[in-house]
Amino acid sequence: MSDLSALAQTAKAWTFEQARLLLKRVEKQGMKGDYVLFETGYGPSGLPHIGTFGEVARTSMVRHAFRELCEDKYPTKLIAFSDDMDGMRKVPTNLPNQEMLAEHLHKPLSDVPDPFGTHEGFAQHNNARLRSFLDSFGFEYEFRSATHEYRSGAFDEALLHALEKFDDIMAVMLPTLGAERQATYSPFLPISPTTGRVLYVPMKAIDAKAGTITFEDEDGTDITMPVTGGRTKLQWKPDFGMRWAALGVDFEMFGKDHQSNAPVYSKICRILGREQPVQYVYELFLDDQGEKISKSKGNGLAVEEWLRYAPQESLALYMFQKPRTAKRLYFDVIPKAVDEYRQHLAAYPTQERKQQIENPVWHIHDGNPPQPGSDITYALLLNLVSAANVETKAALWAFISRYAPEASPQSDPFLDRLAGYAIAYYEDFVKPTKVYRAPTDQERQAMEGLVARLKALDPGETDAEVIQTEVFAAGKDAGIEQLRDWFKALYEVLLGQSQGPRFGGFAAIYGVPETIGLIEKGLRGELS
Repeated sequence: MSDLSALAQTAKAWTFEQARLLLKRVEKQGMKGDYVLFETGYGPSGLPHIGTFGEVARTSMVRHAFRELCEDKYPTKLIAFSDDMDGMRKVPTNLPNQEMLAEHLHKPLSDVPDPFGTHEGFAQHNNARLRSFLDSFGFEYEFRSATHEYRSGAFDEALLHALEKFDDIMAVMLPTLGAERQATYSPFLPISPTTGRVLYVPMKAIDAKAGTITFEDEDGTDITMPVTGGRTKLQWKPDFGMRWAALGVDFEMFGKDHQSNAPVYSKICRILGREQPVQYVYELFLDDQGEKISKSKGNGLAVEEWLRYAPQESLALYMFQKPRTAKRLYFDVIPKAVDEYRQHLAAYPTQERKQQIENPVWHIHDGNPPQPGSDITYALLLNLVSAANVETKAALWAFISRYAPEASPQSDPFLDRLAGYAIAYYEDFVKPTKVYRAPTDQERQAMEGLVARLKALDPGETDAEVIQTEVFAAGKDAGIEQLRDWFKALYEVLLGQSQGPRFGGFAAIYGVPETIGLIEKGLRGELS
């Protein structure tokens, strides 16, 4: 056993905890096919959002932990599965061409025309968005479509088995339903041969030997047809369990909204002859109002929105941290996520191996994180953009280079990317909310004292700790008891916001003379 595999046996990271459970399952049951199968599910009823892709990021991290734990003894595969045979039960409100979409209600999502006009169908458009994002992360995965699996015959054997076990599946499902729905429920949903819509109708007859069902079509005629070849699909709960059995899924995670149904999925999987996979339930993401993120509502963050303001590594960190804690997924979490990623990356080279495999960057980068670059934070860049009123990366680099002359866009491409992200984030979220105020008499005294102290320094001083010491001293000399209030005052008066990074670091990169000028403008009330 390698040193890494030995450490993985007791590692506390949630990814290793799941990997150990999975290894125990595989060693007990063996593999159904040629690999241990990880699956993530995606419902393409609305435009993809970050919570959807969090499943793939997190599952990939468990997959990597599993590989290290078993030293690649067992081959693995990750499937990203799209439930695009589901009927479109309502028109998402955030899509164009609402009237056109309404004409195709209840048809499989893959048969609904693309409202954006770029793909064969609505589901195909959203599936492409999903794959594009996964590819941008560099995930190793195989995409599967429910439409293809049903219509190609890949699920035929499992569907025929489900028809044989019709009564057993009904015995699982009926107790979970109300009396009215019990009277009409069927685990099989036929696709109407006349309208192409997914029908929620009771079965008049089933013939397991012939592999057929009989039901009343929308025009009132009785139809007998095979359950195979994409002519039917299963209701979503039986479908979940059937998919586990048909594909041989060994590990799947899903949101807390599935938790109460997980026993149903598992029972149906066992009815169809396969032990249910290891399951991991994560908490749901919330929007800025504390409401659950919904694809149909379009609240929360879209993938492209996060990536406009921050690198994908920060998003991966956000997915790794505390998956069983409900977290707000909105624009204001981005700066913190970026700087926490940089902190973890900076700590990694100095850590012992045992600590490294607990470090999020080990999981984000498949055990091979890059070298940390400059220590300039995203929060600091935001405040520098604010104070210097810069609009281009070149202008921002003029300040960065003076503070860190060894850094350049070529030598520190990550910092260069951050510079562009900071400018975009400042323009869209910080600048519109800035509110400057005048200093109180005590704050004015402290700021005048700080000016005097800074003027006494070497104009070329860039030691953040030296400057920070002078900032502390100026506040104390003015009798400000709570120094937290002193720093808050500096940011409210000088930058129009109540929070910021260490002022010494800000002044060091902005420049001592420039900081003096900024304070003097604030004292004269010239900032706005």
